[in-house]
Amino acid sequence: MNRHNKLNGKVQIVLALIALLAAAPTCCVAESGDLETGFRNPPHSAGIRGFWWWLNSNVTKEAITRDLEEMKEKGFSGALLFDADGSSQRGNRRVPAGPMFGSPQWTELFVHACQEAKRLDLELSLNIQSGWNLGGPKVTAEEATQTLVWSKTRVKGPATLEQVLPTPRSRYFYKDVAVIAVPIAAAQSNTRTAAGGKLPAFRPVKDLNLKSATRELGMSAPDCRFLLNTTPALLGELAVKSSDILSLSAKMDDEGTLRWDVPEGDWVILRIGHTATGAHVSTQSAGWGGRVLDYMNPDSLDAYWNRNIEPLFQAIGPMAGTTLRYVHTDSWEGGGMNWTPGFDRTFRENRGYDPLPWLAILAGYVVDSREDSNAFLADFRKTIGDRVADHYGHLAKLARRHGMATHPECSGPHAGPLDGLKNYGRSELMMSEFWSPSPHRPNPPNRFFVKQASSAAHTYGKRLVGAEGFTTIGPHWNDSPWAHMKPSFDHEFCAGLNLLFNHTFTCSPEEMGIPGQEYFAGTHFNPQITWWDETPALIDYFNRCQYLAQQGDFVADVAYYYGDHIPNIATLKESDPAGALPGYDYDVLSEELLLSSLTVNEGRLSLPSGMEYRVLVLPDHRVLSLRALKKADGLVRAGATILGPKPLRAVSLEGGPNGKEVFQKLADGLWGPGDHAKDARGSRAVGLGRVAWGMPARDLLQADGIASDVTFQDRQSASALQWIHYRIDDADVYFLSEPNGKAVSADAIFRCHGRIPELWNAVDGFIREAATFKFVDGCTQVPLEFDPYESIFVVFRRASSGDRNDGPNFPTWQQTQSIAGPWDVTFDAKWGGPEQPVRFDSLASWSDHSDARIKYYSGRAVYRTAFKIDHDPAGKPLAVELGQVKDVGIARVRLNGTDLGVVWQPPFRVDVSKAVKSGENKLEVEVVNSWRNRLIGDRELTEDKRLTQTNVNVDKSWKLEPSGLLGPVSLQTTEMP
Repeated sequence: MNRHNKLNGKVQIVLALIALLAAAPTCCVAESGDLETGFRNPPHSAGIRGFWWWLNSNVTKEAITRDLEEMKEKGFSGALLFDADGSSQRGNRRVPAGPMFGSPQWTELFVHACQEAKRLDLELSLNIQSGWNLGGPKVTAEEATQTLVWSKTRVKGPATLEQVLPTPRSRYFYKDVAVIAVPIAAAQSNTRTAAGGKLPAFRPVKDLNLKSATRELGMSAPDCRFLLNTTPALLGELAVKSSDILSLSAKMDDEGTLRWDVPEGDWVILRIGHTATGAHVSTQSAGWGGRVLDYMNPDSLDAYWNRNIEPLFQAIGPMAGTTLRYVHTDSWEGGGMNWTPGFDRTFRENRGYDPLPWLAILAGYVVDSREDSNAFLADFRKTIGDRVADHYGHLAKLARRHGMATHPECSGPHAGPLDGLKNYGRSELMMSEFWSPSPHRPNPPNRFFVKQASSAAHTYGKRLVGAEGFTTIGPHWNDSPWAHMKPSFDHEFCAGLNLLFNHTFTCSPEEMGIPGQEYFAGTHFNPQITWWDETPALIDYFNRCQYLAQQGDFVADVAYYYGDHIPNIATLKESDPAGALPGYDYDVLSEELLLSSLTVNEGRLSLPSGMEYRVLVLPDHRVLSLRALKKADGLVRAGATILGPKPLRAVSLEGGPNGKEVFQKLADGLWGPGDHAKDARGSRAVGLGRVAWGMPARDLLQADGIASDVTFQDRQSASALQWIHYRIDDADVYFLSEPNGKAVSADAIFRCHGRIPELWNAVDGFIREAATFKFVDGCTQVPLEFDPYESIFVVFRRASSGDRNDGPNFPTWQQTQSIAGPWDVTFDAKWGGPEQPVRFDSLASWSDHSDARIKYYSGRAVYRTAFKIDHDPAGKPLAVELGQVKDVGIARVRLNGTDLGVVWQPPFRVDVSKAVKSGENKLEVEVVNSWRNRLIGDRELTEDKRLTQTNVNVDKSWKLEPSGLLGPVSLQTTEMP
């Protein structure tokens, strides 16, 4: 006995529901307030988009038109035009180069793409370079990313000095920043003490290259808070006093000659300047190699924009801002950068003191103390983060001149010197990324990054949360929609995703063959894949989900303030730094919004975006900026609840000498005197509000009598299911998914009362009321069941007079008879299959067949058999279940000549009630596998004998994939109460 998809207790609903997974073509409808209509047939605006890869610029007008027409037909709403190469990475062959990005020939192709997109009512974005790390061949060394460099000159005073200071080592460009003189004490010269011993050797601040942003920290949103800490001073270690460091900049002329009356003592003169880092753009098409431009210098961006982007927008005229709606820059992987013209001015304005004397720290000295030096470096990185955020603000300003908006990948996961949330605050569409499982990123913390983008959208008041989705490195063509794509999408949908950019849709001209040219990474999703005609079944699922999420307002009880350190990148949802999960949800909040926008209204924390929260949670590392602590004090006294350990320090020199005293007074005023670190938990009323500590947010909310937004009667279900909650007008909309590939039964309890729970299936668009539910303590308990990787929307809209107990919410399916065959299987001879149908007495994988034409076959095959029904099946719920379908899991079912649609996820069951009859029934199952097996077969053939053509290297590590209909196939029914 098997239990699978959804039914209630009434025959009529059963008959309708078991039309499982039949894919109706996407029908674009007008925008409407009718939520059901929009869900069943999502409007064009809710469609997914593609990372439309122009591989090494090797595209043609014919290929452009075909791609865009296919996108429109399959349910896309648009695409991100992304010129880049990467064809030859990981041992693949480089494809022929097309015209260089931005050249007249490339511009002609770009104009054609915009014209065709306009004709088809598709919305485009443009990656404003070839590849990523914004830059290119005309970026000068002066316009490029900059880093501080210095030379050291040792002098002894008193003396009169007139000397040319050595120019620091540089790359192609150099400009002076400052000349300072650092007094060198005896201890720092390793001189002997009176007792004859040596004082400790001088040590630079720990992790100096990372703390000075000379080097990028790394990938996958690492926890960067360790940069706030430093090692203690050694016994007897001395530091340079900041007040003793002398500025000599005015005493050096343009030729580098310093004229200075040297005071008594030993001195090191630091000639400090900046030079290009040497960072280059990555993965660019032919001809676009060059330097990365300075992200902190608006003049560099202006020069790049005017040279390269303005001509493109002039070429498309009024389509800029209409058809072409967004400007994009991609992944931050540019390495370290720590200076730009005017940086010292920004530092003084934002931090309140002069950074120049403290630059001695970058040269290896400790100034004032190791703690103060570390604090300066935190201020230094924070100012870099401010300038980087200004870059994205300036990019948005340039785009707005053409009526356009931006969606750069500006916030990680590579930990450049950036504030992820603050950067997002300058975008209109929050663009993140997520990965399908692959050897390069196998684990969730390395794959999922959308929670930060959705938090930014919720808190900054933006509607769209996009993501480059299904990126992989390793797999080619054999990614399964149900096992790889859907669970990855569902995970990030539960984190707030509402606009998928499918990565990658590679444009491949006809002359490149089939499956054609491909980028080395990403899940291939374009007209060259074998199952392209079946993709609407999957795309409809994505679009239905996106439609509801795009209408909704996110519901959360907790705001988590993620601190003021740089780099700062929020991680995946289940990292749960606030301790809200599994029963409550949360947003991550930036320092910018904490200081400027967060207010209290009747005990609720609110933002201008409309978001409201019950509690603000502070980070557990016990570091707050002085300004953040002042704001927390004001919020609590106005009635807010703040949860978190008592902060101990600000790793900053802001506030001057009395900043520490002010900090301590504020902390004591909120948490009380002393350190509560050893207290298990506690709370304290202050003003109209309170502070609490020593507990996760969920415990605090439950102690306050706030029911979980979603909870489950057993802990196993709580850990086995993921969810998100939206409010659409007066409706509460919950999405739940099973992420682990295991069937789950769960009694879910929702924080809704007095309304009927409706079950909305995004796979087929079917909507029904739950047959059984009950109201419990102001909540609604609904029995739910999930197949592996299954998902469901639970929607509360209509009032209910009371509980309902009309039978199971889901059917228990039983096999009525086996459909064992034999099967006659027709292959496509064009792709190497046998000319005549082949008899399969029992179902088996094509890859195990002795006939090489079947063993290495890729493409479509139609299975035909007949079975008899001895009774009248009219009015009875009947379905055909296919069992296993390999390798990508795509099948179309026909019964007695009636097309019953596409199934693409287990249990591969399709309603046959309308087509089945008594007596003999003729069943056809069309199965399609991926290109893997044909490519492996062609690997051993000479090129003139091959059926396939691609730049992807099919090496010996590739193994044949089980393929075809493996069954067991059966006829199923469900018992009625």
